Amino acid sequence: MGAEVEVTIDTLAYGGNGVARLDGYVLFVSGAVPGDRVRARVVKRKRHYGEARTVEVLQPGPDRIAPVADHPGAPWQVLPYERQLQIKAQQVEDALRRIGHLDGFELEEIVPAEQQWRYRNKAEFSFGTDEAGALHLGFHPPGRWDLVAPMQECLLISERADAARRAVLDWARAQGLSAIDRRTHQGLLRNLVVREGRRTGQLQVRLVTGPAPDDALDVESLSAAVDAEGLFWTRTDQLAETTAGGETSLVFGVAALEEELCGLSFAISPEAFFQTNTEMAERLYALAREYAGLTGFERVYDLFCGIGTIGLSLAPRAGEVWGVEIVPEAVADAINSARANDVRNARFFAGDVRTSMRDLVEQAGRPDVVVVDPPRAGLSQKIVRRIIEAGPKRVVYVSCNPTTLAPNAAQLAEAGYALKRVRPVDMFPQTPHIECVALLDRAA
Repeated sequence: MGAEVEVTIDTLAYGGNGVARLDGYVLFVSGAVPGDRVRARVVKRKRHYGEARTVEVLQPGPDRIAPVADHPGAPWQVLPYERQLQIKAQQVEDALRRIGHLDGFELEEIVPAEQQWRYRNKAEFSFGTDEAGALHLGFHPPGRWDLVAPMQECLLISERADAARRAVLDWARAQGLSAIDRRTHQGLLRNLVVREGRRTGQLQVRLVTGPAPDDALDVESLSAAVDAEGLFWTRTDQLAETTAGGETSLVFGVAALEEELCGLSFAISPEAFFQTNTEMAERLYALAREYAGLTGFERVYDLFCGIGTIGLSLAPRAGEVWGVEIVPEAVADAINSARANDVRNARFFAGDVRTSMRDLVEQAGRPDVVVVDPPRAGLSQKIVRRIIEAGPKRVVYVSCNPTTLAPNAAQLAEAGYALKRVRPVDMFPQTPHIECVALLDRAA
């Protein structure tokens, strides 16, 4: 193990780690907040910076409060909520100005979350063992990918969703099943994905295991143990800690989760992307609609459209909507949702945005408005170039990472687009994650 040091935390970095400075050397410390004096163990050393984990809080900072939850899925719960909002808004502005070298934009007031706890409609848990070898189902402690911390209750999801988590854990223990060892890859159980329709009350549960024959699980007893509208079993041979991929089969119940968002109905297949905070997703999409400034005649591109939530919510105010998404199952969900909601001016296609933009322009015509909702890595330079080639009058960028929004916005600015407005939206209280919506207009 690395050496231990005593440091005082100055601020918080993107991603939530505390920042301490030692004679010009920067140390990023997990588990610490501004003002804390901590004893930390150094786990990584580079020439100009290092990484460390808090071992003990020697003197708490003025903002630190007692935690509520007993798990590491809410690292910012030791900060008052108003302080969390303040830091998130500051980080969005800092990223745009320091990383993107952008100015002249209006940073609007952050939109606070409607609920500070039990707001997630989806959670992914890991099976694992504690140091005594007991089976648990929860989250990995910081820096310990080989262990899972004991968890009595998950306060990020509803009581019913958490009851399903506990029921699966009790069933697995009674069956004598083992978790996959992250070092040797021996064992069976990997993850549990719980997803809930906040408007409909439906619950979807997906058990993820390693490769296994059909008789490896007693699916009848599992079905009896879990209170859900749909139960799935995914078998995968991937070594990475991911719930995506593999072969998924329906054990019992309905094949898609029904949910309502922005006055529309959606059917969500097990691996389709859907914003994990339903109530705040409605606020986020309302902001995207406002920034799009549609008058009823515009051609809108919805890139990274997922199951079509943004595009379908824009359709009543647009002339036509064209959505592109790389996951075929999500595109199928979007097409079905358009049909179910009688939306006739929206079309959705499976394709890689990076390689399909030119074909889309040729088929659909140049867009008036482009809406993008990319993953945390943001847009590749090639995708930004394709957007610039398409020449929309307006780009609405829905971002889950201000540090990737900033360079993308800077590249668009170099091509003649001006960053006009940005508004952070807090989708994930008690965590460092922050969403925001940005509006870029093309110079006349």
